[in-house]
Amino acid sequence: MIKILITGSTGFLGNNLLNYLNSNISCEIYTINTKNSHQDGVKKNYLWNEIMKIEKMDLFIHLAGKSHDSNDIISKKQFFDINFKLTKTIYKKFLKSESSKFIFISSVKAVADSVKDVLTEKCNPNPITFYGKSKLLAERYLIKNMSKKKKLYILRPCMIHGPGNKGNLKQLFTLISKGIPWPLGSFNNKRSFCSIDNLLFVINELISSKNISSGVYNIADDQPLSTNEIISLIYKIKNKQPLILNVPKRIIYLLAKVGDKIKLPLNSEKLKKLTESYLVSNKKLLDSLGKPLPVKSMDGFIKTFKSFNKF
Repeated sequence: MIKILITGSTGFLGNNLLNYLNSNISCEIYTINTKNSHQDGVKKNYLWNEIMKIEKMDLFIHLAGKSHDSNDIISKKQFFDINFKLTKTIYKKFLKSESSKFIFISSVKAVADSVKDVLTEKCNPNPITFYGKSKLLAERYLIKNMSKKKKLYILRPCMIHGPGNKGNLKQLFTLISKGIPWPLGSFNNKRSFCSIDNLLFVINELISSKNISSGVYNIADDQPLSTNEIISLIYKIKNKQPLILNVPKRIIYLLAKVGDKIKLPLNSEKLKKLTESYLVSNKKLLDSLGKPLPVKSMDGFIKTFKSFNKF
C-alpha cells in the first residue's frame, strides 16, 4: 500500500484529491496543515512544526499555498512565506527522505498574467503579481535542487473549476441565475480552463506511472471556451433564454473607467479578466501521458454549474 503525504489538504483541491485517491488507489494518506484537522480518509494529520516527526512516505504532493488576492489585503511577505518558504521546507524534507516522487502544484500565473499567443512550457516566465512571482521562485528552487534519483513534477494548471469551488465562476453563475442580462456579448475571447477531474486524473497518472519524466507541465482542458459560451451554458442549465447584449465596446470601456473611480460592479481589472484571451497548451502533458484527458471542456463546466444549481 502506497503512503502519500499531502500538504494543504483542507482546500478545494485538497478535499477533492483526498476523495479521488481514496476511491481509486490503495493508499494511506497523511496530511500537513496549519491547524489540526479531521478529514475522512486521512490516517494522520501533522502540523507544520511537526515536520520532523513525519514517518517514511512514498511520495509527497504539495498543494499548500496562498492563492490570488483580488482585494489587495495579502502582503508580499505572506505570499513569499507561504508559496516559497513552505515549499522550500517540505522539499528539504522530501530530499532527505526515501520518497521517490514530489508533485508540486504551481500555476500558469508563475509564467504570465497575460498571454498574447499560446502559453507553452517554453515561454520565458515574467509574472507580474506577488502570487506569480512567489510561485516562480518556488519552482526555480525545486529545479535547482532536484535529485537525479527522484522524480519532480511541477504542474501549472490554469483556472481550476469543479464542484465545491467558490471562486469567480460561482459568483458569475449566481449573477446570471438572477436573470441579469450579460452586457459583454461584443467581446470575443478564448480561455483555457482546467476541470478538477482532469487535474486529479493527471496526479493519479503521475503517482502510478514509472515512465513519465520529471519536468514542468501545463494542465489545461483540451478545448478553450469563450466567456459568451460559458454564459450561454449557464442560461441553458437554468432553463432560461440567453440574455446576451452586444453593448458597443467603447461604452463598456467608458463604464469600466468610471468603475475605477467609484464603486461599480465593473472596473478595468474585472473587464480584463472577463474578456481577455488566455490560451494554454497541454501538448507536452498529453505526449507524456500517452492518453487523452478524460473530461471534455464543456462536460466539465456542466458538472461544475450543476453543482452550483443545487444550492
